[in-house]
Amino acid sequence: MPTPTKSGYVPVNGGKVYYATYGEGSPLVLLHGGLMTIEAFGPVLPGLAETHEVIAVEAQGHGRTGPLDRPMSFENMAADVAEVIRSLGYDKVDVVGYSMGGSMGLRLALDHPELVKRLVIASAPYAFSGWHDYNQQGMRGLNSSFADSMKGTPLYEGFAAVNPDPATNFPKLLDQMTYMGKDYDWSAEIPNLKVPTELIVGDWDAVRTSHTAKFFELLGGGLQDAQWDGSGMNQNRLAILPGVTHYTMMNSPKLAETALAFIDAR
Repeated sequence: MPTPTKSGYVPVNGGKVYYATYGEGSPLVLLHGGLMTIEAFGPVLPGLAETHEVIAVEAQGHGRTGPLDRPMSFENMAADVAEVIRSLGYDKVDVVGYSMGGSMGLRLALDHPELVKRLVIASAPYAFSGWHDYNQQGMRGLNSSFADSMKGTPLYEGFAAVNPDPATNFPKLLDQMTYMGKDYDWSAEIPNLKVPTELIVGDWDAVRTSHTAKFFELLGGGLQDAQWDGSGMNQNRLAILPGVTHYTMMNSPKLAETALAFIDAR
């Protein structure tokens, strides 16, 4: 991990959230996955920070942010990210979100479109049904009873390395994460998304390939031939990365390369 150029906390509804910035250039907000911290992007973040100022945000309950006094939801956490962007004085930013962070980024672009230039959603669906059955079952069963059994795993150790009281706060996080197992479907909102958006999934992702194809179609993508001159394309893109799973996406150099190719293609 590179050394942050600055870091701190921004007051939000229910408490405060942690952020850290890396590199220089046009601003890019980076949003991690469930039960993770900024450090989960270790192999990816330096590549993004070569040409951008990366603003990495740790979500409610996660890492240095810790528990907040309110229910956890995608909408609440997207509002937190919006507050970080405004508090740091940015008008518009590019956004890259992975898994839970991808859903946060989607809600940010839907609820606060004035803050987002381009959006990259990696390994995240627009509806709960987009996850494979195995993943749905895991999310529905998540709670604090798993805290002890997760000690020694990369997820717990990453949390414990930065949180001041992991023995107390990790079980709290698991209980708050039960929101991930609740049904949701944002398909009616997707066609209204005005922000240029790229979907990135692995060819063996936890998100169903068929769901991702439908997601792209809801964005107006792939509905007709692009024509010889590309005039049939809209502003949105789809990338399926070969040999990438849901669990390798967040640290694959292919994620940084694909995201930057889209973000920097002005």
